[in-house]
Amino acid sequence: MNTTTTTTAPAEPAPVLAPAPTPLPPPAAWIGLDWGHKTHAFALHAAPGAPEEGTLPASAEALHAWLRTLEQRFGGRPVAVGLETSRGAVVHALLQYPWITIYPLNPVTSARYRKAFTPSGASDDLPDARVLLELVRDHAAKLRPLEPEDPQTVQLAGLVQARRDLVDRRTQVLNQLTSLLRTYYPQALDLVGDLDSALAVDFLDRWPDLLTLKTAKPGVLKRFYYAHQLRRPELLEQRLQLIRQAVALTSDEARVSVAVLQLRCLLDQLRAFRRHVARFDQEIKTVFAAHPDAMIFRELPGAGPALAPRLCVAFGTIRTLYPDPASFQKHAGVAPVREKSGASCWTHWRWQAPAFLRQSLVEWAGLTVEYSAWAKVYYQRMKAKGKGRHVILRALAFKWIRVLWKCWQTRTPYDEARYLKQLLHRKSPNALPA
Repeated sequence: MNTTTTTTAPAEPAPVLAPAPTPLPPPAAWIGLDWGHKTHAFALHAAPGAPEEGTLPASAEALHAWLRTLEQRFGGRPVAVGLETSRGAVVHALLQYPWITIYPLNPVTSARYRKAFTPSGASDDLPDARVLLELVRDHAAKLRPLEPEDPQTVQLAGLVQARRDLVDRRTQVLNQLTSLLRTYYPQALDLVGDLDSALAVDFLDRWPDLLTLKTAKPGVLKRFYYAHQLRRPELLEQRLQLIRQAVALTSDEARVSVAVLQLRCLLDQLRAFRRHVARFDQEIKTVFAAHPDAMIFRELPGAGPALAPRLCVAFGTIRTLYPDPASFQKHAGVAPVREKSGASCWTHWRWQAPAFLRQSLVEWAGLTVEYSAWAKVYYQRMKAKGKGRHVILRALAFKWIRVLWKCWQTRTPYDEARYLKQLLHRKSPNALPA
């Protein structure tokens, strides 16, 4: 049965490929490491001997002592380690030893491999370590070793990810605050406007319920709004009139008193998030300014101070990691997957993809519609064909990756005027009229 396929970008001239990575020397041993919160299970095979198995306490001291023992045993020769992760405490520890080559394994890959030989679905730490060992020992040619980024990229990646986490948690607090106000003080939502503002926090802290607000004199309210840069006479009069006519949703003191306590708790959290997000913004600005690839991403259409650093860490500085645009498109999850079986063909998006990375690219693609002439033309063309917004933006991100990849490989900032000339020369449907 055929199904509707997703929109993909039209083919463009093939770009120059990045140089191939240098082949790794053969390892002296292979290790499958199944890490956990209480113990780590390992399966080790050093040819020509028999495989060894064991467990380690999940402590920094035990892990480093074991790694130093391995370093002495193999004389610092390469050792391949298979893990079901590419980040986390254990990975950070392993990266301190240059003789270790880390192979991050997708949990789906190891689960399917395990199921192929254990149909019952039984799972345990040591058998799981054996599966990881077999994958890294027998199928290394099909795996990609972890290549650590430079310290600046690692720091910037951590900052933008942590900032996003703070913003998401702040959004949760704002949603809780909105829900709470609707239960006892709905007028506040119209009186403060954006809840994520100094005006809103200070207003609610000073007048946490309608009864308290009604006791405030008009002159006090005017001075408060003036101090928070709200001075439009018509808007100010509208809010004062709303206060005069307001009627409490509930006058039950028992309920209102509890709601006020909840309100103050949420306001304290909101103040903390606002303060720390601002600190992260400043730190990201400083680290991004010193990044060697900042000039490639700084002036991208619509990127701005929030998305430009996220795009920078999305690509990193290891040019051999993505030898062509397609490799990055697949990694980011914007390249669709096509499944064929007989006469059936099904095209769908990639289920296993870094959510934050895909979100960054699609979010930025949406902003370029307002700041890039050809992106706007493409969006309007696809919209005229009846495509949905999210489908169009994923396809637009697919196209932008081709452009960004070339800029990244050649270390050349994007030039909109130059690209528009190329589109016109190629008679692209996204070109502007001459």
